[in-house]
Amino acid sequence: MKNYDLIDEAVIDADHDTVWDSLIEELRGAGRWWVPHNTFAPLSGSPDRVGGTVRVTVHLRGADRTGPTLKFVSRTLVCEPGRLLGVEYVHGVFRGPSEFVLDPLDGGRRTRLGMHFRARPHGWLKPLARMAPIDVEHSRATRAAFSSLARILSEDHALPGGGR
Repeated sequence: MKNYDLIDEAVIDADHDTVWDSLIEELRGAGRWWVPHNTFAPLSGSPDRVGGTVRVTVHLRGADRTGPTLKFVSRTLVCEPGRLLGVEYVHGVFRGPSEFVLDPLDGGRRTRLGMHFRARPHGWLKPLARMAPIDVEHSRATRAAFSSLARILSEDHALPGGGR
């Protein structure tokens, strides 16, 4: 069986609280920076609370186009605000853990945001995973999302009053 163990990171020119708030907003469905690749919809609780569940939809052709999607549900296992969000994929096409880790850099002026995806395909995705470069596409989409977040936070910071 194919198992993924991927780490994608980006350095963002914003403090870790701002990056954390943006991550949680996105997981609550804001659709600001992970779109068009992924969209998120809370199912129960909140993604920043242990036990909160979120439906993740990966749009293979983009959220604004029709086409195949990969759907799965994450449940929050660990939440250390501003530092760590640990989830487990419990339903849908992936199973297994994933973590978002935030590390303050440069005296807190910048943040390293990392995602450690350690999941395995499940159901109909298992045979496809033997042939398709899902790991490459996952990392490409994650890095694109992190770049989008960095750009948005940079633009937000440039606004009068520094904000959103």
